[in-house]
Amino acid sequence: MKKNSFLSITMTGFILMLFISSISLAQPNITSSIVKIYTVYNKHSYFRPWQMMGQESLSGSGCIIEGNRILTNAHVVADAMFIQVKRAGMAKKYTAEIEIVAHECDLAILRVEDKSFFDGAVPIEIGELPEVGDTVSTFGFPEGGEELAFTEGVVSRVEHQSYTHSEANLLCCQIDAAINPGSSGGPVIKDDQIIGVAFQAGYGENIGYMVSVPVINHFLEDIKDGKYDGIPSLGASWQKIENPDMRLYYKMREEHTGVLLNKIYPGSPATGILRPGDIVISVDGVDVANDGTIRFRENERTFFGYVIQNKFIGETAEFEILREGKVLNEKIKLTIPTNFCRLVPHEQFDEVPRYYIAGGMVFQPLTENYISVRFDDDEYISDYIFNLLPYYDSGEPTEERREIIVLASVLADEINVGYHDLLDIVISRVNGKKISTLEDLIAAVEGNNGAYHVFIDERGKEIVLDKKTMDARNELILKRYQIPFDRSQDLRK
Repeated sequence: MKKNSFLSITMTGFILMLFISSISLAQPNITSSIVKIYTVYNKHSYFRPWQMMGQESLSGSGCIIEGNRILTNAHVVADAMFIQVKRAGMAKKYTAEIEIVAHECDLAILRVEDKSFFDGAVPIEIGELPEVGDTVSTFGFPEGGEELAFTEGVVSRVEHQSYTHSEANLLCCQIDAAINPGSSGGPVIKDDQIIGVAFQAGYGENIGYMVSVPVINHFLEDIKDGKYDGIPSLGASWQKIENPDMRLYYKMREEHTGVLLNKIYPGSPATGILRPGDIVISVDGVDVANDGTIRFRENERTFFGYVIQNKFIGETAEFEILREGKVLNEKIKLTIPTNFCRLVPHEQFDEVPRYYIAGGMVFQPLTENYISVRFDDDEYISDYIFNLLPYYDSGEPTEERREIIVLASVLADEINVGYHDLLDIVISRVNGKKISTLEDLIAAVEGNNGAYHVFIDERGKEIVLDKKTMDARNELILKRYQIPFDRSQDLRK
């Protein structure tokens, strides 16, 4: 072996020993504040919305932060009935309660009433957003054992990604360390500070993602008043405008860059201020590129919505727009959270399903939960379920239709003979009235003065029931099927 090779190996080993030593010195303070979370959860049934699915359990991770609080992922405690926690290296479990949960950014805060749980624990501080190439450490309790696991990785990417739990498009850090079941909610550490919360695995080996520091800080600032308002959005659809002919068509000059607004959704704070066909040139003075990105850091770019997402509900953003060749400046008060403007909501958690029963027919708004339960169990699947997928994938709300109302099932009775096999059918009109929401359907049924109830689906097919007979049999049907109420609690007067 050559002398310089030996020296190189020796120095490498020495540096590695120093690095390992620094990690081991940091670990006592860090590990004393890492928490294993045991959750018993019970989801609502979206096939029989007046029932629960039955309790199950899972485990996750978390860490103690300032104020005797436990920071973790929302999906670790979603639909929770009972939660216990224990600190790394300890045997005793303590009962915990959810203080705040934010499914949108997949973060939650837990509280433990018994203050002895925190004895000797040093809260971990929130650090800065890491740079690409930084070495970081993940702490958590992956499935397969009870003891704390520690892994190292490198930050390989910082950009916007879809958060699996909520499908919100938020700033995220990718690391080359696997995030396994049970590790979710554990801190990602650099220089003894939290620089992320591990929350989902990526495609391929040793790819994981963490909730970024700006998202964590936004969450912690938002909840200072005791409630979570959400991450603002504009409530509009847009597209890139990179084609030169398209740029000329919209009278963009050489110095102009931006994105084209396609639609302003109902409920958007931009309603009456921005229009389809406007070009968003900048937001709060930050230039928007033709591909929909902004300069984020040196040699880094990300989604232009990041400027809006850094604000809080109720704050104002300034938009520089190009309209018919003229540059205008508009201020918009941000009032809605991310994913608010969807025709079919993404998966919902900690929410009671909405439903209404009339003549044994069960009506529900279409949601991702509803679609998922149909595909998860062959007992519930029908040929019609595939007709509902386009509403979820590409349906957009309008002033005339805010929800998709589905005939989910029919509770068999003599009044509804001939309709027993109907399910997964979209209802468009009831007793001559167009249906935009579940409340519209209820009003059309209960305000009907005619002799018959007439329900019409999207294809024009009809369900006709005698009004007097249907109204008389409603209570009998509920009693037979042991259903306590004909509607969900939010719809009861």
